Amino acid sequence: MAVVGYARVSSTDQDLSIQLEALKAAGCCKRVWSEKASGTSRNGRKELEALLDYVREGDTLVCTRLDRLGRSVLDLQQIVLQLRQKGVALKMTDQPVDTSTAVGKAFFDMLATFAEFETALRRERQLEGIRKAKADGRYKGRPPKIDGTEIRRLKTDGLGPAAIAKRLGIGRASVYRALRT
Repeated sequence: MAVVGYARVSSTDQDLSIQLEALKAAGCCKRVWSEKASGTSRNGRKELEALLDYVREGDTLVCTRLDRLGRSVLDLQQIVLQLRQKGVALKMTDQPVDTSTAVGKAFFDMLATFAEFETALRRERQLEGIRKAKADGRYKGRPPKIDGTEIRRLKTDGLGPAAIAKRLGIGRASVYRALRT
């Protein structure tokens, strides 16, 4: 029976040290997985997948907070189901979550809903800010990396989209988009 830990932050400029210290204090001596990746999806979270492959019956997975494990109710429920099927308990150091108890399971469901809700609110605020910036003329988007004039010139010189794409080192779809404008 091992007590293992998982720590996650969303971006590369964030620091994992506070979570790692809390996991060590919680008895995660055997192994701690950590990564810097978004929690909105399980896709691309190699350390989480390695952890889920590693744990065995009787083990306990410890995280500092539920939103470190994930921010989607569906993903969190799937992770807990996978852990439950393996006979692994889930505990949080900073929240009253312990999936080995009825109360802990109830708190898990509530906190999972709030984690997803918080992500949705953040996304709404971000889109609202972008809309306002666009309306004020402050948001221009990313500068174009493809020279539409050069693409049209190569087209008038008789080159086809595949040849233009190869010459400029871009995708054929980008050539078609530039030719449409």
